[in-house]
Amino acid sequence: MSQVHNSKVAKTSAKLAVLVVAMFVFAIWVMPPLYNALCEVLGINGKTGGRYEVVESGIDTSRTIKVQFVAQNNELMPWEFAPNTSQIEVHPGEPAQVTYYAKNTQGHAMVSQAIPSIVPSRAAEFFHKTECFCFNQQPLDAGKDTDLALQFIVDRDIPADIHVITLSYTIFDVTEMAAKQQSAVATASN
Repeated sequence: MSQVHNSKVAKTSAKLAVLVVAMFVFAIWVMPPLYNALCEVLGINGKTGGRYEVVESGIDTSRTIKVQFVAQNNELMPWEFAPNTSQIEVHPGEPAQVTYYAKNTQGHAMVSQAIPSIVPSRAAEFFHKTECFCFNQQPLDAGKDTDLALQFIVDRDIPADIHVITLSYTIFDVTEMAAKQQSAVATASN
């Protein structure tokens, strides 16, 4: 009877192990594309695009869009991080520039990465960053501070019912990841 019981326990344990592996595979490889597709269909992703090349299309002075700037730290990021300007008003097609303040409050050098998000999410396709600190990782020595530049244009084709855009950046500590990437590049070049 003990052998039968041990056999059942072993089978149950094997089934549970396979189930756990299957759940991890689903969570890592299936869920992200499914989530992105669902957000795209529902129009709720709020992601901004990459670098935008300016195309001269003129400024629509008949309209004004209020752009609000928000900053937040990931819970593991100890830096000071805030917009230097909380909001500005721009005309569609008009280039604009603002800065965010960042200070490494730690006693060692760190590397950050900012991830943008836009509300309302449907405004994301009309908000074009021509230069952004979010395009690159930002290293900062211990105790140092800096202003991080953002240049953008709100597209002239932005829907007439969008009057306010909120651009939010969350800053993350990517020091370990940056060190691993640098180590991998150094190893590959040797």
